[in-house]
Amino acid sequence: MALISNKEMLRRAHDGHYAVGAFNLNNLEWTEYILRAAQDMKSPVIVEVSEAQIEYMCGYQTVRGMVESMMDYLGITVPVALHLDHGSFEGAKRAIEEGYTSVMFDGSHYRFAENIEKSKQIIELAHARGISVECEVGGIGGTEDGKTSGGELADPEECAAIAALGVDSLAAGIGNIHGKYPADWKGLNFERLAEIQSSTNAIPLVLHGGSGIPADQIKKAVSLGVSKINVNTECGIAFSDALKEYYGKKKEEEPKGYDPRVIMSYGMDAVYRMVCGKIQLFGSRDKA
Repeated sequence: MALISNKEMLRRAHDGHYAVGAFNLNNLEWTEYILRAAQDMKSPVIVEVSEAQIEYMCGYQTVRGMVESMMDYLGITVPVALHLDHGSFEGAKRAIEEGYTSVMFDGSHYRFAENIEKSKQIIELAHARGISVECEVGGIGGTEDGKTSGGELADPEECAAIAALGVDSLAAGIGNIHGKYPADWKGLNFERLAEIQSSTNAIPLVLHGGSGIPADQIKKAVSLGVSKINVNTECGIAFSDALKEYYGKKKEEEPKGYDPRVIMSYGMDAVYRMVCGKIQLFGSRDKA
C-alpha cells in the first residue's frame, strides 16, 4: 500500500470522534515496530520525523525509502502517512520536494504576520502535489530539537486566520508541552480548546506533547476536536526502561545475549506495547 497524505485520515478521525497517533521514528527498528503495531491494531498511523531525526538517519530519501520498502516487505495494508514534524520553512519545502506525504510547518516563533505568509506559501506548494499540511499557532512548551519554549495558549483569532489559509490540520498551544510533564502541570485548557475549534470551523486539531497526559484528558481533548496526537517521549522511556531491565537481569550473559538484534528486540517489544496502548486510548483501533 502506498503512503498517503493525512488529510482524509484526520477528517475521518474528526468526524468519527477518535484520534490518529503520530509516532516519531528514530531508526529502522522503531519504524518496523510502529508499523507492525498499527497493522496488528488495524489502525491508520502517522509515522513522523523531525529534521534532527532525518539528519540522524542520513537524509530525507533514506527515511522515505526505508518506510516505503518496509511497508512493502511487511505487507502493511493500513493507511500510513509519512510526516515531517516541526519543520522549518526550508525543511518543509525540502520534504515536499522529496515526496513526504504530509508536512508540518512550525512558524510559531515568527511574528504572526510572517507565520501567515510562510504558512500560505507552504500550503500552496504542498497542496499542488496532494500533500497535507499542519501549521502551528502558539508555542508548545518544553524542548524540541534543542529549542525550548515555556508554552502559551494559542489565540483563537490567530488560529482562525491560519485555518482560513486552507491548512489541513492545526497545532495550537492549550497548555501541552514536549517531554515529561512536571508535577505542578496545570493540565490542558479545555475552554481554550473549545474556543479554537469553534473559531476554526471545526478543523482537525493536533495535540503535541501527547506523552504523559492523563487518559481522561486525552479522551476529552478528542471529544473537542483533537484528531492527531503526537507521541515520542513515552516510547523513548519505555525503550530505555526495557533495556535497564535487560541489563539488570544480566540477560546479556545468556547465549547470544550480546547480539544487538536480541537487545534491540527486547526494547522494541516495549515500544510496540506502548504504541498499541496509545492506539487503543485514542480510539483508532479497527478504523483502518
